[in-house]
Amino acid sequence: MIEGRFGNQGELFFEIELITGEDFSIPVEAMLDTGFTGFLAMNKQDLEACDWTYLGKDMRMEEQLRGYVGA
Repeated sequence: MIEGRFGNQGELFFEIELITGEDFSIPVEAMLDTGFTGFLAMNKQDLEACDWTYLGKDMRMEEQLRGYVGA
């Protein structure tokens, strides 16, 4: 079960783990967006901390995950 909390404006926040290039888990707080567009907004320092490659500002998550999840 996922547990979360509501923000001041009714947002739902919960913790997820990002996996770095060296398989290290970094817990971060995420906000649920029920109007999901396929994009993941992240701060540059989080990309660098995960040792992820910045591929462009308009890269859809489905394109990134296709090879990862075997789709």
